Amino acid sequence: MKDPAEERSYLLNRRAFLSKSSVGIGAAALSSLLGSGLISGCGNRQENLSSVLQNSLALQSFHFAPKAKRVIYLFQSGGPSQFELFDYKPLLEKLRGQDLPESVRQGQRLTGMTSGQDSFPLASSMYSFKQHGQSGMWLSELLPYTSLIADDICMIKSMHTEAINHDPAVTFFQTGSQQPGRPSIGSWLSYGLGSENKNLPGFCVLLSRGTGRPFGQPLYSRLWGNGFLHSLHQGVQFRSGKDPVLFLNNPEGIDAASRRMMLDQVAELNQKQYDELGDPEIQSRISQYEMAYKMQSSVPGLMDVSEEPDHIYKMYGPDSTVPGTFASNCLLARRLAEQDVRFIQLYHMGWDQHDNLPSAIKNQARDVDQASAALIMDLKQRGMLDDTLVIWGGEFGRTNYSQGLLTDTNYGRDHHPRCFSIWMAGGGIKPGMVYGETDELGYNIVKNPVHVHDFQATLMHLMGIDHEKLTFKYQGRRFRLTDVHGRVVNDILS
Repeated sequence: MKDPAEERSYLLNRRAFLSKSSVGIGAAALSSLLGSGLISGCGNRQENLSSVLQNSLALQSFHFAPKAKRVIYLFQSGGPSQFELFDYKPLLEKLRGQDLPESVRQGQRLTGMTSGQDSFPLASSMYSFKQHGQSGMWLSELLPYTSLIADDICMIKSMHTEAINHDPAVTFFQTGSQQPGRPSIGSWLSYGLGSENKNLPGFCVLLSRGTGRPFGQPLYSRLWGNGFLHSLHQGVQFRSGKDPVLFLNNPEGIDAASRRMMLDQVAELNQKQYDELGDPEIQSRISQYEMAYKMQSSVPGLMDVSEEPDHIYKMYGPDSTVPGTFASNCLLARRLAEQDVRFIQLYHMGWDQHDNLPSAIKNQARDVDQASAALIMDLKQRGMLDDTLVIWGGEFGRTNYSQGLLTDTNYGRDHHPRCFSIWMAGGGIKPGMVYGETDELGYNIVKNPVHVHDFQATLMHLMGIDHEKLTFKYQGRRFRLTDVHGRVVNDILS
């Protein structure tokens, strides 16, 4: 057995020396480029060196003036049907039951759930549409509250993606890649811009299940993960119930003073380890411990909505008093936005309606319609909509033909990545606008296509970031959210 002193000496080998030296040389080089104040401002060795190194990777200033300070992303997981909600197609009513023409389909890829069908009967929506607002936006009767904000939103009807199944499609929207392992949008923004609230994470996540198909497609925590970025940038999930953030509260018998002493001692040990190895992830861990300590006092007040006035509960709907619902999460999203949380991600599950769609989507729409509209109206009345970007949409759309048997009262729809609808509001987006157009049968885009990477590039642009310039070098390559694609959709910017 080796002597401990001898074992310790092996740490000071060539690899360790170069690793530690690279940190010092890199910091010195950065200091010469940006000014010595960056390094000298660190203070003593107990200060978080990772914040200095992190700043050397993140933006020192915006690429251009941002139009939005924060994002609230209402992600509708499962693929909402645009035909029942947003994209009115009267020709489908006339051709109901007829087979989808091959001249329209053009041999495009189908999922394994419908590729074996002998026919593809066109299915019109069972729900009526009307025009709303000064914009004359067509919206379904399933969305009576959304119709009230028609002049506040920009409806994009020409979204498209290559992903045809749920997990890669959701992953693509959230991380810019169909393959897992990349940082999420919120992580990129945290890495690029940091946080404006010292007592809350810059990236928060809230989940809810709808009544349409509540136990359909699952969601995984990697969707709000940091990927290859420092773990400091991962999303923090807030849950309904006694413990909004897991493992945040002190164990029984541990008071605040004892926790503070423990954290100080752990920080000293971690700092010694960092001095030996130079691993910035150690400093990220120290920062996470400190954030958890601050959240012990900030989170309970944030999650306590009991002092919200009655007219706010009425605005968001009766579900807003039920923790864990979409309505409750929308109310919490507004409270997080008020605390300058930069990226607030809501996931609402249950939109994957392959069968029994008419009744399932009616319930699912009821879950989200009032609260989604209330969030826009609430932000607007508080003067926050102008600098808050709100996004509503899923990972793809649904087919214009029925999956399985089409009857007078029932049908289903398969996944359709070729064209679908989302809406955006506030934060530099033109209000009361419809952008893009699909063909008369709603199968292909005929005007102004918007790809997933275009959507991501536009989001970054509104936050003051050039999506081509915010990169991170990993495994010898510089990565970015939009990979090597994406264009800003300037037509929808105010």
